[in-house]
Amino acid sequence: MDYLRIQGPSRLSGTIDIEGAKNAALPALAASLLTEEPLDLLRLPNVRDIATMRKLLSHLGVDSDECEDGVRLMPAGVSQVDDAPYELVKTMRASVLVLGPLLARLGHARVSLPGGCAIGVRPIDQHLAGLEALGASVLLEHGYVTVTARKLQGARFRFSLPTVTGTENLLMAACLARGTTVLENCAREPEIRDLADLLSKMGARIRGAGGNRIEIEGVDRLGSARHTVLADRIETGTYLLAGALTQGDVTVQGVEPADLASLLEKLGECGCHVDASESEIRVAPGGVLRARDVVTAPHPGFPTDLQAQYVALMTQADGSSTICETVFENRFQHVPELRRMGADIEVDGSFARVHGRSALSAARVMATDLRASASLVLAALVAQGETTIERIYHLDRGYARMEKKLQTLGARVERVSASS
Repeated sequence: MDYLRIQGPSRLSGTIDIEGAKNAALPALAASLLTEEPLDLLRLPNVRDIATMRKLLSHLGVDSDECEDGVRLMPAGVSQVDDAPYELVKTMRASVLVLGPLLARLGHARVSLPGGCAIGVRPIDQHLAGLEALGASVLLEHGYVTVTARKLQGARFRFSLPTVTGTENLLMAACLARGTTVLENCAREPEIRDLADLLSKMGARIRGAGGNRIEIEGVDRLGSARHTVLADRIETGTYLLAGALTQGDVTVQGVEPADLASLLEKLGECGCHVDASESEIRVAPGGVLRARDVVTAPHPGFPTDLQAQYVALMTQADGSSTICETVFENRFQHVPELRRMGADIEVDGSFARVHGRSALSAARVMATDLRASASLVLAALVAQGETTIERIYHLDRGYARMEKKLQTLGARVERVSASS
């Protein structure tokens, strides 16, 4: 297993380009199952989860080749296989996104219950209830979900709670259903809007994506398309927080500032200078870094995927802050490792109380999940001495070449192979 060595403290400065969003690319890849024609996806991030999804699609009969700036998917052979085995999906919860498209195209699918980060219970009951509303039969046994339907029928379905992957799964399935489907209380994340843009290019008829009510008029078939995945707002936010944490001057390019309004507002409240234009964001010191409370919430609220990185920021802010995690019940696993570096943090259920400003010192720490690993990287940038971060395969699930980008910004960081 590779690990990172980071020599701190550093002050980041410079400009970097942002990758395509992992959480938009994964459903876009799954959408290839809905058509028999080629699909070109551009700006796919070079991260582990994308490689895992491509491997799963290959098993299901979707060939893929590298093309200019992206990947060409050729799904003509999908009719041969409908099974997504545990061995291919155990490390990635987003693998459940193949369920709706397979069912819609083939009339049946068998998918292992998914894995992924251990940040809390993330059931797929809403996915299954929605597919049942569209006329599918659902069977759960031996760790697999099997769904069948001769032909999906349009229906009205209301999510009991907004769910991103649930909304995406039903959105894809409804594209090939007979009649009109209305989804209510949908998740509103930008990645759903991006998926709807792709499906519309393929010939789907969708209204309202990005809002809490989506209407889909089913069509007989979907065709080819060429689509550029939207910028990764979580990668964007991570580097902006890294800049703020190190009192640096960091600009990110190729982004959509409106998708990060809640973070940009919070950085301003903390005393940072934030300048956003049409496709880039700059964060620079604006004075003393001040502690400010945060409550995570579904979009357009403060992203849960930036909570761990924000906790790292608050260790260097003057005063005390309270971070309330409302989305996942087990998402403070980074806190014990930050404490080992000298952070003063108390956790009580869904609340973390951060007392700043802490003088962080280097330590040997271990990543527990994707975003927790990013928070440890950020903390190491301001810690005194050399920090070693192990289990960075978590980091590789969602950040492409992070050590290279940090080096570009002036950080002293290197990836070390355990075999070297």
